[in-house]
Amino acid sequence: MQVKKKEKRFRQFPYYIMILPGVLYLFINNYIPMAGIFIAFKDIDFSLGIFKSKWVGFKNFEFLFKTSDAWIITRNTLLYNMAFIVLGTIVGVMMAVLLNELISARFRKVYQTVLLLPQLISMVVVAYIVYAFLNTESGFINYSLLKSIGADGINWYSEKKHWPFILVFVNTWKGAGYGCIVYLAAILGIDQSLYESARVDGAGKIRQIFSITLPLLKPTIITMVMMSIGRIFYSDFGLFYQVTMNSGALYDYTSTIDTYVYRALLQRNDLAMSSAAAVYQSVVGFVIIVAVNALVRKIDADNALF
Repeated sequence: MQVKKKEKRFRQFPYYIMILPGVLYLFINNYIPMAGIFIAFKDIDFSLGIFKSKWVGFKNFEFLFKTSDAWIITRNTLLYNMAFIVLGTIVGVMMAVLLNELISARFRKVYQTVLLLPQLISMVVVAYIVYAFLNTESGFINYSLLKSIGADGINWYSEKKHWPFILVFVNTWKGAGYGCIVYLAAILGIDQSLYESARVDGAGKIRQIFSITLPLLKPTIITMVMMSIGRIFYSDFGLFYQVTMNSGALYDYTSTIDTYVYRALLQRNDLAMSSAAAVYQSVVGFVIIVAVNALVRKIDADNALF
């Protein structure tokens, strides 16, 4: 028995080597920084050093709750993320189903590449692409579209009412391709004999999608949604800061917890305050994902994460 166990471990050794880089990255990037959580509870004095600075308890958390902007940044962070999750899931699943129906594998690969390309573009580049469309004087929309029909141009970076739609559109355009690839991989893993049996029974494409594809895709959808919900108190800094060009006129509709903390950090140079915000986001995100997982486990235990 011991010889068999040693042989089994020896055969599995290459797999441990393969996952080692990922485990090291996870440990260095996600776990080691957790040791700095105590910074959120100190009044950092760089002349004394981090460890000798005075403990102040929850004082650093007060700025998030006592500021007049607390409701605005919390509302924006939550509502935008909810819209991103819903639209990203719907669009990602829809594109994955459509790609799966393509007969030509070559065209499928081409479309996959085209859809994934925005995900690989830096948000700085995306910000200037958006600016090329929305520039007040020479932007494509004002100069080429509105001007051609005799309509007045819009001062996009001063009129905040348009930005909820712009930000949701940009985020969906940039991120839906990644979700599409994940869902497509799950669809390709479905047993094809199920579709063959459905065709024999006379089921058309639409019936197959709603009776086979979507039900079997449910575990992947739940997992992806729960991962997104875990970061519902975080926001894409590049999207809300760079795409909006940090325009002060738009703050009511574009300021989130991350951008607010960044601006406060620039003004106050308070490292502990920024750490407190990160702790707050992490704790709330953890509580939310545990609660959602408990709800999923109560409804459908097989699809719960834990």
